[in-house]
Amino acid sequence: MAVTQTAHLVDGSLYVCRAWFAQVPDVYDADGAPVHAVHGFTRFLLDLLERARPTHLAVAFDESLTTCFRNEIYADYKANRPPAPEDLMRQFGGCRQIAQALGATVLTDTRYEADDLIGSALATLRGAGLRSVIVSADKDFGQLIGEHDEQWDPPRNLRWDGAGVKARLGVLPAQVADYLALTGDATDNIPGVPGIGAKTAAILLHHFGTLDALLERADEVAFLRTRGAAAASMKLREYAALARLSRALTGIALDAPVPAAEADYRRRPFGADLDELLDRLRFGPLTRARVRELATQTAAREGAPS
Repeated sequence: MAVTQTAHLVDGSLYVCRAWFAQVPDVYDADGAPVHAVHGFTRFLLDLLERARPTHLAVAFDESLTTCFRNEIYADYKANRPPAPEDLMRQFGGCRQIAQALGATVLTDTRYEADDLIGSALATLRGAGLRSVIVSADKDFGQLIGEHDEQWDPPRNLRWDGAGVKARLGVLPAQVADYLALTGDATDNIPGVPGIGAKTAAILLHHFGTLDALLERADEVAFLRTRGAAAASMKLREYAALARLSRALTGIALDAPVPAAEADYRRRPFGADLDELLDRLRFGPLTRARVRELATQTAAREGAPS
């Protein structure tokens, strides 16, 4: 199937949190509540619209911080994270409203994380012949990168494809979930295999291909000509069950409930309530001018003959 169109799939939660931590509360909505994260996220999203001119756009947000299916597999999943401040959670609501008003498809679910929603949307769109650009800095997304896909972190002006995943992590995209199962992930409280670091994990997967093959042939690891091979062999035998548990946590789901049709991801015209929303959130003339310019350009492009 020929790839002719591109979908941009945004890890909304990442950029909301970046905006929330990046500045002190210095702007307030009509009710006097801080909206600095909403303003920062809106600037990010407007930058994206101006730079990429996406025809297909979805923004995923996390709403499964304690109700994710991974918590059913491992009760301590993300248990090391303190609860999100009430102010941040409230501003997430404003960011979802902004994303929808700017024409994006908003993806949320109480059982699946934003990663899973993006992975499932990517799989759906790939089946319809679209390539995807995952807008995020999260290394976990490397496992989704196919032949035509990319990952992009616009604020840091970084973009990479499958070869870039290999350069960054030392493993192929198809090996990223196995790699993370070996190394663990302190951010998400995924245990991994004690004593197996990033370099060793990459070497092991280079030799054995997959985590399953590695665990089945753990005895052979001791004969590799690499530092710590004997100790790694012992750790893999001792913690095989922990490695498999970790792998159940690191894989991004591709079957989360997301829209099933390509048309559902097409960027819509700006919402009729956008002006009212900008008023309530106390946006200034610069943001309003950017919105007007984008609306004009979008209308002109849609009205141009094909």
